[in-house]
Amino acid sequence: MEADISEMRNELQSRDGLWRRIQLECQKLYTELLKIKEYKDMQEIQIKHQSSHVQLTEQIENKNTELLLFAESQEHQEEELNKIRNHLYQEDQSHCSEQKRMKTEISDLTEELHQKEITIATIMEKASLLERQLKMELETKHKLLTKQQLLEFRYQVIKSENTHLKEMV
Repeated sequence: MEADISEMRNELQSRDGLWRRIQLECQKLYTELLKIKEYKDMQEIQIKHQSSHVQLTEQIENKNTELLLFAESQEHQEEELNKIRNHLYQEDQSHCSEQKRMKTEISDLTEELHQKEITIATIMEKASLLERQLKMELETKHKLLTKQQLLEFRYQVIKSENTHLKEMV
């Protein structure tokens, strides 16, 4: 997921760079447009001073055509720019929703981990309790076994004394 986020971030940065280049290009075009306008203004002044009206009119028409082409080009670039903006917005929205989903998933996993830790702690407590109970039972059984062996030994001693007494009688 981090790789996807990094890839999205790189793509957004790349698109941001493209956006900035397009803005610079628009500024250059605007500057050129201003230069062309100045050039056109200069030509109009020259028209007043030159006798060749027809040539200057043709040049002005050519410049007007260029301006129209520049204007059309700028419109096309603005359309592309809007498409890029829309795509960036959609990517950003997708990225935000993915982040929200990941946060929710992390929260769920954290809660599940917490529940498992509680369960493990409970099991460990029960295991410790059972271990203590088992030790106590083993100690009790060991004591009982020791008593039984002692009683059996006494029984044998008494039995042998009894046998000895019977023989004496």
